[in-house]
Amino acid sequence: PYYVDLNQNLFLQASLHSSDQNLIVFVDTCVASPDPSDFRTMTYELIKRGCVKDPTYSLHPSPRGSVARFSFNAFSFAEQYPSVYLQCELVVCRQRDYSSRCYQGCVSRLKRNSGS
Repeated sequence: PYYVDLNQNLFLQASLHSSDQNLIVFVDTCVASPDPSDFRTMTYELIKRGCVKDPTYSLHPSPRGSVARFSFNAFSFAEQYPSVYLQCELVVCRQRDYSSRCYQGCVSRLKRNSGS
């Protein structure tokens, strides 16, 4: 566990360890929950499909594309939940593959065509 006070900035880093230097990592989705085994019932979205949902979420520069750094303000679900658990989905892409998910940024849900 990592202990922080409410509203304190929490800094995180995800690193890809690979011999391929042409890979980059992208933070796609991060969801918080008071239950470490349930990230569907009571959740709080920090970032979803590359779209920032929490105003305190911030992406930070990193020394390499294989490292993703970000932060957000620590929060609580309620006094009855003393811990908050984080689950993040990251995407690994080829560097300079501009058609890959890593270069698309925020992807909002596509609407279906109601035609034929």
